Amino acid sequence: MKIVLVGQKWLGTETLRLCMALGHELAAVYAPTPEDRLYQAAWNEAIPAYKVSARLTAEMVPAGTDLVVAAHAHCFLDAGARRQARLGAIGYHPSLLPRHRGRDAVRWAIHMGEAVTGGTVYWMDDGADTGPIAAQDWCHIRPGETPAELWRRQLAPMGLRLFRKVLEEIENGVITGVPQDQTVTTWEPAFAGGYLKEG
Repeated sequence: MKIVLVGQKWLGTETLRLCMALGHELAAVYAPTPEDRLYQAAWNEAIPAYKVSARLTAEMVPAGTDLVVAAHAHCFLDAGARRQARLGAIGYHPSLLPRHRGRDAVRWAIHMGEAVTGGTVYWMDDGADTGPIAAQDWCHIRPGETPAELWRRQLAPMGLRLFRKVLEEIENGVITGVPQDQTVTTWEPAFAGGYLKEG
């Protein structure tokens, strides 16, 4: 497939490597700064890399793109950008959607004293983490664990595994999109001081 990757840091970089290992073509990579490790990894592989801030739009998605992948991305993929890709866009959210929609899902799960959380790859739409679920997994939260520790130990690697699962399924003609159960939805605002920056 021809993929546009939007993301940053460890998960973005490892998703880039995953896409390459699976034989996909990276049409473009978008990261928040040229100093980001995803931007640098794309540059080192001679993949077109660009800075993106708040929004990815249609003109930023090259013609012939099959799929947009958002890996630790904090910009909005608008409807035009999603339509520009043949299959649309998938993203990873570090919670058991539809629980903990919003930018600080990891912090809220710990703040609320939960023993279990997880991660979800979902089909992106106009809502905040509201699209159909493509794949999901869960993990325990250890007593005293910080958001950064939980992200590094479980949730970031889980995101990579789920991306692999979904990309392999799509390549084999399997498109999974299970509607989220609106009866158990929660949404929380960003914590003061910003979202999870580690990883």
